[in-house]
Amino acid sequence: MNNKRENKKEQILAVAQKFFSRFGLKKTTMDEIAKAASMGKATLYHYFSSKEQVFAEVIRKESRILRNKLNEAIDIADDPKEKIRAYITTRMNYLNSLSNTYTALTDEYLKHYSFVEKFRQDFNDCEIQMLSSVLRYGVDKKIFSVMNINSIARIIGIALRGLEFPLLTEGKSKNFEDDIDLMVDTVLYGICK
Repeated sequence: MNNKRENKKEQILAVAQKFFSRFGLKKTTMDEIAKAASMGKATLYHYFSSKEQVFAEVIRKESRILRNKLNEAIDIADDPKEKIRAYITTRMNYLNSLSNTYTALTDEYLKHYSFVEKFRQDFNDCEIQMLSSVLRYGVDKKIFSVMNINSIARIIGIALRGLEFPLLTEGKSKNFEDDIDLMVDTVLYGICK
């Protein structure tokens, strides 16, 4: 029974994810989600009390996927510089494909939703932790010269957020990969010996 419930929730989330990606939280309705999931609105409310709760769950799911992808990318690379490159490239490409997560990270109108603010803070904390780990590895390998690892990790995270907005909102240009490479080189140039 529990497995059936989880499958139904996954079905709802898959449908909702598409609606939120296309129309955003504001314009998506529970009616649309229920209809597209081939269920009654009352059944949908049995699983989720509001569209905000559905959106929060979509964000949690996308966030788990993003974190897993980032960890995989870092683990595969051996050289500290390649770990930074893999992290930034994976982050930018995946945020570009996860429009709901990107929306939650950037849209100001979502600021009053406490779950969005918690998600933003959790993502920032996770990013600092991952980048600190890579920087520490690079310092141990004598590739990076970093005095305050956590501060530099935080600053790299801030720089990435500042650079991602124009790259992702202007549409994927023909030079998207080149732009990411330039971003990586810019970050690495300041921390390499």
